[in-house]
Amino acid sequence: MEFYIQLFVLIPLIGFILSIIVPNKEKLISWISLSTVGIHLFFTLGFICFWSMNDHQPINLKEFSIYKANGYDFFIDLYFDKITAVFTLIGAFLTFLIVAYCRTYLHREEGYKRFFSIILFFYIGFNFIIFSGNFETLFIGWEILGISSFLLIAFYRDRYLPVKNAVKVFSIYRIGDVGVILAMWLSHHLFHENITFEKINDASLMHEHLLNHSYIGVIIAILIFISAAAKSAQFPFSSWLPRAMEGPTPSSAIFYGSLSIHIGAFLMLRTFPFWENQTSFRIFVVVIGITTTITAILTSRVQSSIKSQIAYSSIAQIGLIFIEIALGLDNLALIHISGNAFLRTYQLLVSPTIVSYKIREQFYNFVPHIKTIEESFPKKLEYSLYILCLKEWNLDSIMYKYLWNPSKKIGSRLNFLTFKNVYFVFIPLLILGVVFNNNQEYLTPSIISFLPVFYSFIGVACVFKAFTERNSVRLSWSLIILNHFFIAMAISYNEHFDKIHNWWYLSGVIASGIIGFILIQRLRNLEKWISLDQFYGHAYEHPKITFIFLIASLGLAGFPITPSFIGEDLIFSHIHEDQILLALFTALSFVLNGLAVIRIYARIFLGPNAKQYNGKTQRTL
Repeated sequence: MEFYIQLFVLIPLIGFILSIIVPNKEKLISWISLSTVGIHLFFTLGFICFWSMNDHQPINLKEFSIYKANGYDFFIDLYFDKITAVFTLIGAFLTFLIVAYCRTYLHREEGYKRFFSIILFFYIGFNFIIFSGNFETLFIGWEILGISSFLLIAFYRDRYLPVKNAVKVFSIYRIGDVGVILAMWLSHHLFHENITFEKINDASLMHEHLLNHSYIGVIIAILIFISAAAKSAQFPFSSWLPRAMEGPTPSSAIFYGSLSIHIGAFLMLRTFPFWENQTSFRIFVVVIGITTTITAILTSRVQSSIKSQIAYSSIAQIGLIFIEIALGLDNLALIHISGNAFLRTYQLLVSPTIVSYKIREQFYNFVPHIKTIEESFPKKLEYSLYILCLKEWNLDSIMYKYLWNPSKKIGSRLNFLTFKNVYFVFIPLLILGVVFNNNQEYLTPSIISFLPVFYSFIGVACVFKAFTERNSVRLSWSLIILNHFFIAMAISYNEHFDKIHNWWYLSGVIASGIIGFILIQRLRNLEKWISLDQFYGHAYEHPKITFIFLIASLGLAGFPITPSFIGEDLIFSHIHEDQILLALFTALSFVLNGLAVIRIYARIFLGPNAKQYNGKTQRTL
């Protein structure tokens, strides 16, 4: 049976590749997509039936090691148990339903092929996550899920609002990404290996490792929760989910009604044996779940959009699911996840019809206002609650005030970094760092311990400027590349981090950076001027450049298509547990460089076309 687990990932991967290379013909594309998910559904049903009739014991399959060095082993591991069985059955059935629905729903849509390719790409990531046997494998799917969400929210890429909301949602996802990375980093130090989920289920092993390192266990649990909360739109990250509804209704149904939105709950279920004995953490999860449920229920009652109502209702149910998981009611949580996924998918698919019926009823079947429970409250409390819910508890404003606006202020203070000055200031610093690194025997221990923090701080400064740059695309792109070099330089001072590790990390960065520079220059020659002060929408006229630049952007952001993805894990595996500042600066760099790269891509290629003669792409607010 172990061999057949691989097919759960290979089937959607083959379908995705075929959808990319075939001609842009609706019947062919829809047939490939429907056949892929149909075969996957049939295979899922057969496998689960056979597994259930044969003792239904968990299956762990170590596929292969990608890289080994000095006790470090980056390997792909697949795992199947009852949690995987429930999620794969829900995913296979609902994906088949959505693909069948979209064959006619998106008929003659300009992005027909792009939509089905992204859906299959998403399905690859979904299966990587639910079949993951360790954090490294899970993170591959985690990244795929994030970028496919961005692409589907911005599906109507000639409009301003979908693109803006796609970037906003991706920024929240990026916080979750770094939570997983830091949890992986600390787990390496706690277990001295790339721990598998099979070993996490070993109660005696967990007790042995957490007995003398309880504080590390608590930090790992909190980081896991942050990642799960960001992915499942739990408090205080709830406000992104209604913004994600800008994509086509079927993609909203499969992403934010059923599958993607429950991945946070999956992560909590999968890691439950790790934190089940941390009573304070379980109380914390319950409190956040209750807070999320109450705020989401109240907010859903004042929404004017049916998709926003469904979004907040789903958030409220997932808050209850988090409570069930924290209480150890895993079977109830799985049943709840299944019911919520099917219900929200149905509600979103029929929502356009429901809206038309409601409009008709308002004209012909008027019903007087029914008194609500809120009207029994004191008026001051009732009105305050109404305003708070209408403003969605100011979660967006809080995020901007305490997270993104300070980043922009820091970046604005670095205006002296022009395209020329960057190379005059930073290249000599890098050269000096290489000299110091090769002559460490002449340096004192205090200087050696200071240099990693210093170079990681310089890397953060680079990416802050790249994130806030509004004029020069080349400057922003250069700073992102330099950020990677400074991070590599910072870690190079730690033992066992040799040149091979640096090449694993920097090879994808260098290749992607060069390709991106060539494309930026090509676009400058074609359009005479590009900047980051607005959305230019050049995807409309340059689709090939858009696609290749997206690939280059993903490579520069450490997406799992280049060795840099493994290099990121190598970077963190060599940061000592007492190097807190180095870990924070490196994590902050990864958050902001991913956002800066996607921001460049979105502002150059997405949004309303800057040329006024194209009436189709005029900005709509």
